[in-house]
Amino acid sequence: MNNVKVFVLLAGMTAIMGMLGQALGGQSGMLLALLAAGAMNFYMYFNSSTKVMKAYKAQTITREQAPELYGIVDKLRQRADLPMPTVGIAPQQQPNAFATGRNAEHAVVCVTQGLLDMMSEDELEGVLAHELGHIKNRDMLLQTISATLSGAVTVLARFGLYSPHQGEGRGSPLGPLLALLAPIVAMVLQFAISRSREFKADAVGAEISGKPLALASALNKMQQIAQRRPMDVPPSVAPIAQVNPLSGFRGLSGLFSTHPSTEKRIARLQAMAASNG
Repeated sequence: MNNVKVFVLLAGMTAIMGMLGQALGGQSGMLLALLAAGAMNFYMYFNSSTKVMKAYKAQTITREQAPELYGIVDKLRQRADLPMPTVGIAPQQQPNAFATGRNAEHAVVCVTQGLLDMMSEDELEGVLAHELGHIKNRDMLLQTISATLSGAVTVLARFGLYSPHQGEGRGSPLGPLLALLAPIVAMVLQFAISRSREFKADAVGAEISGKPLALASALNKMQQIAQRRPMDVPPSVAPIAQVNPLSGFRGLSGLFSTHPSTEKRIARLQAMAASNG
């Protein structure tokens, strides 16, 4: 059901892209908009991990540089039946983690220095298993596509609003209205996809580590510290972090939140632990 929901959300975002292109430039505008989205997805598919690592100021490390961290990732990825990912550390003191890369064979699992300093070994395993859950679920590709489509809608909308040809009758009279509303709707859909995949990664990560309560404890710590100490990263890369690294603002009814409620995530993990005895 989760995967069906994500497919529907992505289809909705693509439809918005096409409608906006058609409203601004007719049939040719719709075709150009969809082609542009495809080209941007292709580019981001191969370059997203480099851009994300740069945004977090992260560096890749070897087994010799961080043997304990590397060993935990290696142990968990074997349980998950995944190739060994590249391991990275970001210098931020806020405890957090993320996974990036175009597929399991080119994946990166990165933690912040704050996470290494503040978590117990069990909590660290829970956090890393969550990120491996993203890799196993192919969430990095979904997040790249949704972020690219959302960005393409925003760029197209700005072009439509400020184009010297706007108002010359080449597109629909609804063009300006769509140009104003489409980026907001696309962002809401992007964030809905992100929230949906976090729940799924929690469940898979808890299965990989066998420690749902340790992950719940880590989430609670990360959320509390993130609210007191926002991370200095661009908002565009916030959705891939395990908890929202920014101020924790949830927006109207959670629609504009990049992450689901931490309380709900913890409650689900506690229920999973109870059901497993």
